[in-house]
Amino acid sequence: MMKKLFLMGLLLPAMLKAQDKTLYPASPVPDRIMLTFAGEPATSQAVTWRTDSVTVKGVAELKLASPHPAREVKPQVFDAVTQPLQLAGATASYHTVNFTNLQPATQYMYRVGDGAQNWSEWIHFTTAEKGFKPFSFIYMGDAQNDHKSLWSRAIRAAYAKDPQARFMLHAGDLINRTNVDNEWGEWFYAGSWIYSMMPTIATPGNHEYYRDENRTLTITKHWRPMFAFPENGPHGLEERAYYVDYQQLRVISICSQSFLLNPADSVSQMAWLEDLLKNNPNRWTVVTMHHPVFSSKEGRDNKSLRDALRPMFEKYKVDLVLTGHDHTYGRGIGEQSARGKKIKLKGPVYLTSVSGPKQYVPALDGWQQRAGANTQFYQIVNVGENTLRYQSFTITGELYDAFDLERKKGANVLVDKAPAMKELLDLPPSYTEELTAEQQETYRKKVIEHQQKTSE
Repeated sequence: MMKKLFLMGLLLPAMLKAQDKTLYPASPVPDRIMLTFAGEPATSQAVTWRTDSVTVKGVAELKLASPHPAREVKPQVFDAVTQPLQLAGATASYHTVNFTNLQPATQYMYRVGDGAQNWSEWIHFTTAEKGFKPFSFIYMGDAQNDHKSLWSRAIRAAYAKDPQARFMLHAGDLINRTNVDNEWGEWFYAGSWIYSMMPTIATPGNHEYYRDENRTLTITKHWRPMFAFPENGPHGLEERAYYVDYQQLRVISICSQSFLLNPADSVSQMAWLEDLLKNNPNRWTVVTMHHPVFSSKEGRDNKSLRDALRPMFEKYKVDLVLTGHDHTYGRGIGEQSARGKKIKLKGPVYLTSVSGPKQYVPALDGWQQRAGANTQFYQIVNVGENTLRYQSFTITGELYDAFDLERKKGANVLVDKAPAMKELLDLPPSYTEELTAEQQETYRKKVIEHQQKTSE
């Protein structure tokens, strides 16, 4: 035993050092290319990328997309803002460009590099319409773990289902361990070139935060250099609390981690949010944040979040609230969700979802009209003039949940279109082994009660 402990003592520093060393080192060739919105989506498009730390200059070139090679067309040249990211074993340069003065509803091609010999491929994107036009977007809950081996299935399945989606929304906990570059390396490995063609909207989760040496709640060092989001949120929460207006849809990201843990941030976000909702010229409103207003995991309840936000959501007629954190699937409209195929709503539809392999035991509380366990999901939302259509799929392609929000005389009517597919509520052996016999029986009864309610 002593010999084993001695050997472990010798090996542990080497193991820790190996964990610090990145498996996805930066090079002079651009990688981790990421499209985001930093301004008006009809007339601008932001892009970020990574190179090694020796490369201190970044350049992006842009021109109208053409079916021809178009080598004779001289591109516009944009100099990047470059900043270093210094982590143990993973130092790199990150570059940001915001293409501006673009034409709405226009396809462009761009590439990024050092302005000399190291370039990315030419990549396409399309700007938004100036006014309303129907479109779709993808919504994904927590990725968090095993990005390369298992989450990759989810993001690739979502893209394959709707490659014309105009952006992909991530509801927090994109990774598990803050400031661990290998996890971001796997996240980019999984999504690869999708990120460079389909813009990302992301809200930070608790796993994107850490406590610094002064015990101050701090966003991961990767967030700002990797994402260029709008700086239109409360002071101190720029690019975490923000909004994007896209073709008559207002998407608002609330930074729920700071809302829950920093009283000053909750006050500033509440005032900012009310102003956004009160002065909203858009047809539809979606709020995204990491923590759910109504929890779908057993033993969780974000009451302070619900007490603060639910009255405002109802007052200003928010349509959808898209969240993660609970590693189960849940859809409902309140504490005791109304039943029926058509329901007139006084507030939003609340959703939690999970796209990664980490799964929890669902709460199956009365608020849920549809629930799911031990399953990876992705969602597609189609935004129409008077109908918002929501569909949730398992990552093997089965339609799992669906509803329409029909706008009638200023109010929404939920038309339930959930398929006949039986809800996936069985827990795997690895979960049930951790539950006592009493807990297993309690869950069994909850399943029966939930199924009876949802079948009425």
